[in-house]
Amino acid sequence: MPGVIRESIIMCPECGHEKKEIMPTDSCQFFYECESCHKVFRPKPGDCCVFCSYGTVKCPPVQQGSGCCG
Repeated sequence: MPGVIRESIIMCPECGHEKKEIMPTDSCQFFYECESCHKVFRPKPGDCCVFCSYGTVKCPPVQQGSGCCG
């Protein structure tokens, strides 16, 4: 996917821990477990994935203008 940024820093809404992750290009990541506090979180209402809610970069489908991952 040319022009798509795949790296995003995701921040835990519970403890504030940040981690750089590589986003999948072929699916949404609906759950994410913080490696620091082990809280499992989901996207905010209206967002399609945890990267759209808690990441520094929106997911690849949203970046390309095709909307949500599903």
